[in-house]
Amino acid sequence: MSEKQLHKLEDRINDLECQLAFQEQTIDALNDALSQQQLLISTMKDQMKYVVGKVKNMDNSNLADPSEETPPPHY
Repeated sequence: MSEKQLHKLEDRINDLECQLAFQEQTIDALNDALSQQQLLISTMKDQMKYVVGKVKNMDNSNLADPSEETPPPHY
């Protein structure tokens, strides 16, 4: 194998190593983002369950009866 071919192969290997390193870094960053999003979704689910429970248990007497309300002044 000639010196020129050997140099080309070394350059190709170096390029592949750089691409691999970049891909590993990208995968790690995406994994971190996905983990953070999953934690946020889990927290939001818990908050949503709490709010739904509060709404279901809300006393209807706190709400105004539409039949008892006077119409707005522009009617």
